[in-house]
Amino acid sequence: MFENFQHGFRVVVFSGLKEKVGEKVGEKLTINQQAILNLIQSNPYTSAKELSTKIGISSRKIEENIKKLKEAGIIKRVGAAKGGHWEMIH
Repeated sequence: MFENFQHGFRVVVFSGLKEKVGEKVGEKLTINQQAILNLIQSNPYTSAKELSTKIGISSRKIEENIKKLKEAGIIKRVGAAKGGHWEMIH
């Protein structure tokens, strides 16, 4: 969840998801990876460009983090790059 403030925003990560995903990965996720997971969970059809805009990091960094999340078996892409969606792997 994002909360807007006068000089920026704050990302709120729900502990249930963080613990479950953290256990699966075997390591602590970065703030950006947690934010990506929260946004994907709230909108599986979100694009890397939208994630970049909402999180405030470059598209290249989004792609690097998505690659790590996919390699860790946390998320997967279903369907085409355009029109497909993300799924959380449990």
